[in-house]
Amino acid sequence: MNLSNNTILITGGASGIGLGLTERFLQENNTVIICGRRETALQEVVKKHPAVITKVCDLSMVAEREALFQWIAEEHPEVNVLVNNAGIQQWMSITDDDFFERAHKEIAINVEAPIHLISLFLKLKSLTTIMNVTSALAFVPLTKVADYSATKAFAHSFTIAIRPLLEARNIELVEIIPPALNTDLGGKGLHDYAQPVSDFIAAIFEQLKAGKNTLTFGYGEALTKIGFDELQQAFARMNMPR
Repeated sequence: MNLSNNTILITGGASGIGLGLTERFLQENNTVIICGRRETALQEVVKKHPAVITKVCDLSMVAEREALFQWIAEEHPEVNVLVNNAGIQQWMSITDDDFFERAHKEIAINVEAPIHLISLFLKLKSLTTIMNVTSALAFVPLTKVADYSATKAFAHSFTIAIRPLLEARNIELVEIIPPALNTDLGGKGLHDYAQPVSDFIAAIFEQLKAGKNTLTFGYGEALTKIGFDELQQAFARMNMPR
């Protein structure tokens, strides 16, 4: 993809990886639109980066996804890049009383929203690129976030499956596969041990410049290449009681 002179919508663009993408795309001379559930978080980004355009949107709701697309089609029809970044991670057990309720919310945001947005944004004649943020946990799941891992496995498989269909329409599909990073995903402090988002963003932009459409980093790259026997070993190691 061209890294400059785009108009880009980044879902969940006010924090974590989304914010990292927002800031880097701004540096690369792009117009950036971000959406998220919290107005306060969006306005914090605007204070630091006044050029950013924001829209409050709860992507777990069908009507709000449709309203987001309608707003883009009417107010910003030049959008040519969709970044499906928004996601939530629920640390829970299948034995929890509220497991299904929380899992359903996770599926709505991590699975249903990207599928729905892709189907909607294909109606934009300007669309040239879609970027899906998946996870290294798509390859080796974590029992503490079993549903999250499964949603990302779905996103990875879906991305591979539809890539040739989109290529036939001259739309590039990029998969971003992060490992654990130092963000608040899942809750504050859970990922303080991990590498900073800035290192991840720098690495994947180098890969974009090289023309790659599957972007990996650190330990996440190793997990994407893992064989079956190694998967069993990695699963046991990652899910050891602590």
